[in-house]
Order: sequence, then C-alpha cells, then structure tokens
Amino acid sequence: MNKKVCLLVLAGLLCSRGLLAEETTKSFTGSELVVTSSRVEEEKKNVTTNITVISKEEIKQSSAKDLGDLLAEKNIGAVVKYTGTLTGIGIRGFRTESHGNDLMGKVLVLLNGRRAGTGNLAKIAVGEIERVEIIRGPAAVQYGSAAIGGVVNVITAKGSGVPTLSFAQEIGSSDYTRTTLGTSGKVGNLDFSGSVSLSEMGDYKTGSGKTYYNTAYDDQTSGSLNIGYEFTPGHRIGVNYTYFKVGDGGSSGYLSQNDLDDSLEKENYSTDIVYEGRTADSSLSWMARYFTGRDSDVWYDPTGSNPDYWDDDTPYTSEVDHKGAQAQLTYNHDFFRATAGLDWVNYEEVSTPYAPYKSEYDNMAEFLLLNGFLFDKHLVLSAGFRYDTYDLTSQGYEDSSESSRDADNFVMNYGIAWHVADGIKLRASYAEGFKMPASRELAADYVSYGIHYVGNADLEPEESTTCEVGVDVADGRFASSLTWFTTDFKNKIQSVSLGSGVSSWENLDGAKISGFEGDVSYAFEPFGSNWQFRPYASFVYLTEFEDDSTGDRLLYTPEWNATVGLRISDRRGFSGVFNLAYTGESDIEDYETSWAGTVITKGGFAVANLAASKKFQLDEKKGGRALTIKGEVNNLFDRDYQFVKGYPMQGRSFTLGLRVDI
Repeated sequence: MNKKVCLLVLAGLLCSRGLLAEETTKSFTGSELVVTSSRVEEEKKNVTTNITVISKEEIKQSSAKDLGDLLAEKNIGAVVKYTGTLTGIGIRGFRTESHGNDLMGKVLVLLNGRRAGTGNLAKIAVGEIERVEIIRGPAAVQYGSAAIGGVVNVITAKGSGVPTLSFAQEIGSSDYTRTTLGTSGKVGNLDFSGSVSLSEMGDYKTGSGKTYYNTAYDDQTSGSLNIGYEFTPGHRIGVNYTYFKVGDGGSSGYLSQNDLDDSLEKENYSTDIVYEGRTADSSLSWMARYFTGRDSDVWYDPTGSNPDYWDDDTPYTSEVDHKGAQAQLTYNHDFFRATAGLDWVNYEEVSTPYAPYKSEYDNMAEFLLLNGFLFDKHLVLSAGFRYDTYDLTSQGYEDSSESSRDADNFVMNYGIAWHVADGIKLRASYAEGFKMPASRELAADYVSYGIHYVGNADLEPEESTTCEVGVDVADGRFASSLTWFTTDFKNKIQSVSLGSGVSSWENLDGAKISGFEGDVSYAFEPFGSNWQFRPYASFVYLTEFEDDSTGDRLLYTPEWNATVGLRISDRRGFSGVFNLAYTGESDIEDYETSWAGTVITKGGFAVANLAASKKFQLDEKKGGRALTIKGEVNNLFDRDYQFVKGYPMQGRSFTLGLRVDI
C-alpha cells in the first residue's frame, strides 16, 4: 500500500501545473553541505528525504559527554539508556542494538560514512565531532542491512588554519573529573585534528536523593585522530583513528536489587585509511577506504548469575572484530549526478563462556545512486538501487558443527524535491529497508540460563517500505520542517519457545508505523546585532504504531517526543543554551518486579539541561590564544526519571570546565 500511495504523490507533484511553469519557481535557500543521504557532498536543499544536522556549534554548546547524551537532548526518538556506559537510540519506532553489534539493530550508526561496529552510542565521544547527520527513515540503498528506522552518521573534524594546542579540565558532581588534550591545524599540505580525554566519576544520587551504588567508573579513555596529506590538489590520503575504553565501570542492576558486585569493561576502536580524489574540473570524484576495528564487552558477575557456565572468576566476554572496504566513483554534470560503488564488510564475533558462540558475517554489495536536476535545478529527482550478497556461518557448543547460509537482497529508493518559492521546498520519497538475520538467529546452538537456543536456517530478512512527504522552509533567520511518514514493517524476527526448554527464532507479522516530525527555529536580535537569541522546538508524534499480530501498541515506543529550548550568543564570546526534552509514556515489559516481563505503561518525563560558556580572547588574532570558562547544570529541576525502568538516571548535577587554547 505504501508504494502505491507514494507513486500517486510523486505523480501528483510531477503533473502539477505549477511545476511546469519554470519562470515562477525559485530556489530553496538552504545551502548547508551534507554527505549522508547520497554518500557525496551536496547541499541540503537538494536532499529528497528528512535529514537532521547537529552542527559543531550545537555540540560545543551542549552539556553532552557522548553521542548518546547528545541524541537524548535532540530527542529524535525513544532513548534506551542504562547505567554503565550503555545507550541506544530509536528513530520512527526502530532502535539501535545497544547490547550488541550494529548488525542486530534497526537503526544504523556510522562513523565518517562507514559502520561504527557498535550500536552503543555511549562508546562514541563528542570531543572531535564536526557534525552529526541523521537520516530519518530507511537508508538501505546507501548503507545496507539494519538501516530501517534511520542512520546516525558521526563526522569527525579535519584540521585547518594555524596549528593550535588545547587543554581542558572539568570537575563536577559525584567526583566527576575529565581532562582533555587536543590539537588541530594545517601545515603546508598536512592537516591534523585530534584529542584524548581521561575521565572518572563516583556513584551518583538519583532525583529522589538516593545514592545509586555501583554506578561509578574509573579509567575511561576516549580519543580520536584525523590526519591527512594532500599530495596534489584534489587528492588527499588520510588516516582516522578512534578509541574508547572504560577499564573499571560499575554495573549496578536494578535499583530495587542494587548489585554491588558486578563490574564491566568496554572498548571500541577502529582505524581507517581513506583516499579521496577528483579531476581538475570536478566532473569525476572518487573515494576508496579500508577500515578495521574491534568492539568488546567484558562483564564480571561474582555471584554466578548463569550457573550453566559461570564461576566466580570467569567473566562474560563478547568480542566483535570488524573490517571492510568501500570504493565509489561519482560523475557530476550540471543536470545529472551518478555515484556507483562497492561495499564490503566482515564481522567475526566470539562470546564466552555465557552462551559460548562464534560467528562470521561477510557481506558484499553494489549500489547506484542517481540524481537529476531540472528546470534550472528547481526540481531534483533521486533514485537508488543496491544488491547485497551474504555468507553467514556460526558455531555454538564446542562439540557442535558449523552451520552456514548464503543469501542475497535487493532494495531501491526514489524521491523528488521541488523548490516552489524562495525558501520553500516540497519533497516526497519512497524507500525500502531490510535487516539480515543475525548469524546466531540462523545457526545458533548454545545454552543460556537453562534454555537451549537453536537457529532457524529458513529465516527471511526483516523488510520495510516507507513513504514520506514533507515541506522545508528556510528564509534568513527562520527555519522549519514538517514531515509525514508511514512505514510497513514485515517479517519481524522474534524468539519463540519450541517447548522442552528449547527456543529458536521465527518470522512473525510486522507492524504499521505512521506519524509526523517537525521542527522550527527563529533567530532574532532584540538588543541589537551584538546579541542573538534563537528559540527552537521539535517533535515526533506517532499516529499509528501497532503490532500486526496482536493489535497492541509497540513496546518501548513513546507516542510523543518533543524538545524546546533557547540558544543565546553574543559577539564577545558568550554562548548559552537551555534545553528541555520531553519523552512520552510508552508500554514496556516490567522485569524489575517480575521475571515474567508483565506489560505496563511507563509514564512520560521531561529533563532540562542548562549550559553557558564565555571565551576570552588573549590576543587579537582570530583563532589564537584563548581562555574559555563553561558551566553546566544537567537535570536542572532534579527530576527522578528513568529511560529504562529500574535504572534511574542521575539527579541534578553540576559541571565546571576551563579550556586553554594556545
């Protein structure tokens, strides 16, 4: 049904009399550059889907310590946040897999355009992020499996200008400390940007004033380095390195059963080698990349929660080694652009001793992205196609044989953007998404908590089709966007009991998800040009989110998410932001009071954060020596709230920071 509706919408726009009247159409004024929607740099005004950009300035103003905190403030969908460095994000009723690798989720996290290798957003620091681009809706044509609900692309900064060195120190509530050393700049044809941070924190108190024990962490390290050399104009080879590790973190468990013994270690690191080039007239451009990395989790449980395998000295470990390559070629013309490319990723996963298991996931894909620019670029048409092949192998018990399966998948998308007047763009799109079954779902053979899990080799990929229509307005200081979307999701993979202590996975009915997304902001200067005030608001409202098989509302999916706030800045180095994020009520499974997971309704809540900073320029040279003081108040009204029932978040907390640039 969605495909038919979208075809009618696109046909209606194409047949509109106003569309054919070239002399009356004008351009949408937005000129912000984005890369996520088409895998090449383009102006946001030419994008045919709903895309959100979190700018470097917004990130600097925010009190967020990692990507999970940042998206919780932006509140684009359901946030799943536990204690112990564990955060997932939802978009349009689908979520990242915060407990495992990104292959298991239905929202994909990228790092500079390739898979980040994790669905846990708390493992991605914000220190050297240039911007975050978020596609709302499927992006399977561009990025493959798991990009059903959307894509979050983290883009790290490149060095430019005179080389600088920075030092920052933060202190705050619950014995929080964070020390950061950074550098950025360009010398000749060599550019570089990087930083490293060391932090720790003690046990925190909740909004009710109760100490939540075993939430402390020590030895948390995060860092990144982006270094490149332009060996001839238009040709750059670069190396990107990112690293995150928490060496000794608490794993608290439910507050009502506060666990004082469990602890964890988490690590995520990766290295990219990237070559980008173009011809002198930019008619051809290309990119080649190889990347490799590891995502690992270690959990110590001295009480031996899983008696099948655990003893007091043996931790649960999960390690995922990932590697891959990308190659793409783009042809640019005044009226046409085409990007063709290849993607390859390989994941090797090992977990012991809980559910002893190992698997390998190998994926090769070819894609083609097309854009046409008509009527003096007032009309933009887009289309994309992707074909994936998969080789999946897995092995459970030590004495079990290896199982394997080959599969393939084809998806497409298309869209239209029409600049009907100065600053006004109408758009519509249709996109398909999918998620391949995980190796364990296809060929598992292990025991966990007394349950024998066996794979199902006949599983089909989860699939979705999404149609959306929207309008974007950008006129000087005013910007707004409104989008309606509807998604048909089918072949949902879910664990089922086969009786006699045996469980497996089956394709069940899916769901229908529809709703509206909107945002608005306006910059004004009531006290003259030296001060600027920018109030803003955004929301997500789901009109339909029902499980096809039961008719019940989807679990862990709030009907409402909204954010309102105010940004203030002046020309003398002051900036501040007040942000209030509201999460609506949702149906959840309550495992805190019963292992049966009774479905209850979890109430909504609002959290306010406040941050302000003042930069003092120590010399007249722009970008030269400077001193910056920043203060933050998180959970300003000391609310007692939980993203996940049984895991209350920190009450009101304060942070004071000092940064020196030389």
